[in-house]
Parts: sequence; structure tokens; C-alpha cells
Amino acid sequence: MLVKICIDDNIPLVNIVRTKEQVELLKNIGAKYVCNTSDENFKETLVTALIETGATLGFDATGGGNNGELPGQILAAMEIASNSESSEYSRYGSETYKQVYIYGGLDPSPTILKRSYGMSWGLGGWLLMPMLKKIGMEKFQEMRVRIAKEIKTTFASGYGQEISFEEMLQPEIIKAYAQQKTGNKFLVNPQM
Repeated sequence: MLVKICIDDNIPLVNIVRTKEQVELLKNIGAKYVCNTSDENFKETLVTALIETGATLGFDATGGGNNGELPGQILAAMEIASNSESSEYSRYGSETYKQVYIYGGLDPSPTILKRSYGMSWGLGGWLLMPMLKKIGMEKFQEMRVRIAKEIKTTFASGYGQEISFEEMLQPEIIKAYAQQKTGNKFLVNPQM
């Protein structure tokens, strides 16, 4: 969804994924920058994408990823990108503010920060409802209209399987949805 929104709104987006299949999936829907944490050159690919886009804001759905190090790796890559054209050295790092928001918990491991990104950075949580309060009713209404208009395109969601409440509690099905894999969402239908 985010890839589609950013393409429509002409916002350069750097995507970080964990598998080759996810790279292909995003490239096939138009993503320009897709960095795979499984690749040997992940860091270099990420830095290059950040230099090209100028991105200094990140959102992490994993809540850690890469053994809990993904938010710190993103911040470090942003710092390298920020310093790529700097002619001056500062022991405090670049003056560019870098921010990563964690909005999901796909990876339950601790978030590990190895501070290599200067002193101008932030890491925080992001929740939808508090954000909606901040932006106000007018902007919220604009978003609702867009979502309603694009519910079958940009905001369409696919499901690998539709299950009942009873099926949801079966051990083999719990194991399947607990994997939290791309393309493996389960829709719980209370009418089944």
C-alpha cells in the first residue's frame, strides 16, 4: 500500500525487505528502491538509496529486524548519506535530523542501537490514533475519502486463507499465521 501511495504522491520511498521474493513483489508494483537485509551489500544499497532520495525519516514494521539492529542500521545509513556531500567534519555527526518510528512488532527481539549516527536523531513509536488526533478532522476526512475511493486498488488487501473463529484456535493454523509472512494473511470470518 505504501509503495502505491508514494508513487501516486511522487514521494521517493526506500523499502527494506528480508527476502528476494519480497524484492520482486515490490519491484513488480513499481518500487524503485528495494533493499534486502539478506544481501551481502545491504548497507551499501541502503546508503545509495538514501543518498538518491534524501530520506531522513523511516518507519519500521518489524520493531527490530536484523537481530534487533534494523532501526540503528537505518539511522547509521542516514548519517552516512547525510555526510556524503559534507565538506566539514564534526565529532557530533551531521546536523541532519534522522528519525525512525517503530509501528509494528513482527520481530519480538530487543531493539539494539549501536550509536554510529551522530547526535541528531530520534527513535520512537508510532500509533495511528494519536497521529489522527494531531492532524485534525479536516485532514482525517481527506484521508477517509481517499481510502474509500481507492479501497479496491491502493488499499486492497489480499488473504492467503479465510478461517473461522474455531479454526483460528487449531494448532496447525496458529503455527501458519504466527509466521507473519508476506502474502500469508488470514481473514477471520465470524460467520463461518
